[in-house]
Amino acid sequence: MNVQHQSLGRRGFLRGALAAAVLVPMGGTIASCAAGGGGTTAGPTGAVSDTNPFGMADKSTVDAVIFKGGYGIDYVDFAGKAFEKAHSGSTAKIAPSTDIAQELQPRFVGGNPPDLIDNSGAKAIGFSTILAQLEDLTSVVEAKNLEGKVIKDTLYTGVLAPGTFEGKLAALNYVLTVYAMWYSDSLLKANGWTVPKTWDEMYALGEQAKAKGKYLFLWGKEAATYYQEMAIASAIKEGGDDVRLALENLKADCWSHPAIQSVFTALDKIVKAGYFKPGGSGTQFTAAQAQWSNAQEAVFYPSGSWIENEMKDQTKADFKMTGAPVPSVSASPKKPYASLHSAAGEPYVVPSQGKNVAGGKELLRVMLSKEAATNFAKTKLAPTIVKDTVPADGFGSTALVSQTKLLSDAGENIYTWNFIDLYGTNKDQLVVWNTFLDGKSDVATLTSALQNITDKVRNDSSVKKIEVK
Repeated sequence: MNVQHQSLGRRGFLRGALAAAVLVPMGGTIASCAAGGGGTTAGPTGAVSDTNPFGMADKSTVDAVIFKGGYGIDYVDFAGKAFEKAHSGSTAKIAPSTDIAQELQPRFVGGNPPDLIDNSGAKAIGFSTILAQLEDLTSVVEAKNLEGKVIKDTLYTGVLAPGTFEGKLAALNYVLTVYAMWYSDSLLKANGWTVPKTWDEMYALGEQAKAKGKYLFLWGKEAATYYQEMAIASAIKEGGDDVRLALENLKADCWSHPAIQSVFTALDKIVKAGYFKPGGSGTQFTAAQAQWSNAQEAVFYPSGSWIENEMKDQTKADFKMTGAPVPSVSASPKKPYASLHSAAGEPYVVPSQGKNVAGGKELLRVMLSKEAATNFAKTKLAPTIVKDTVPADGFGSTALVSQTKLLSDAGENIYTWNFIDLYGTNKDQLVVWNTFLDGKSDVATLTSALQNITDKVRNDSSVKKIEVK
């Protein structure tokens, strides 16, 4: 499989709905924080070896600040203990943060940033402001992991691209997010239903679900744009990369592309038929998700692969959560049915002015070990960028097993997009999608509203545009 481009993963996708934070990840002149400066990396202060490839000093302390979101920070605590075991007398100091920019930008300005940062969340620091102050992490992926294998040889293909800016590997995105249409395998089997591969098949299933007192879909107000994600993924599958590139590059009339229009029309038909559970625009998103995962009021729910971990305490027993590719419009789309939206997220960076740069790299090296990556997959029910860490039984998780299958089936047909998180448009798009899913607008109104949001960004001279090819 090949993961390309950048994703902010679960944080940028949902939390961007709550606070419109624009991340500018590449291109143009890079502005450093005032008085921060680029700095130079201090040379090794300890003996360099395969087990200490960056020359970390003996008995040193590593200062790490980790975004505390849906994944928590315990997986880094786990790696920290492995770090301390591998380097007797050294200490990994792991601190949580829910507002990376507010807490850490002053430290960059002051020249005393942490040694390792998970620069994630809607309030992450824009890469354009700190790129010159970050280490090139090529040395990390060229080092051997704790098991003695060269790290870059243990990673999925393409996962370094999201963190590479102007030729510099400035960030390592740790988590691999799979976007899919999730459902209860036990529910489908009990009713003799199969996963629809086209929107016509989905509509037909809607009538069958209605006869059983169930809806096809539901949504919560903060997550209405999950259906935008599903629509874009379906349109790219139907119409190919031309759809993605038009959206990425903010083209005039990009939302009027025939493939997008055909998906919008299919969704509008489902909304008008009453196959969406009403009231989503007034329902908190986790409450809506519980209506799906616990009460089973709806059959399908589009989401990233964080959904199982997020709803693990509100999922019906024997639910057997499983993911499937989103439907296409026709039976012969430009990309195969198995094509998939997936992207690497959770960008880890090592500031050049940290007190223990070698230590920051070393803790990241430990995180990329098979042991640490396997622990993440087991406890978070999501894969990292490290291959071969999920057993055939998915640690008992049907969702994790299905993620592995989805990635395998997709092969090279994996795609993602940047423009929503890059330009911070999700907040405005939420309003548009809540209205549409409520049945209070039509395809023409949806298209016009989304295009107006895109045009506003394109015509704003103060916003730096990133060309995608």
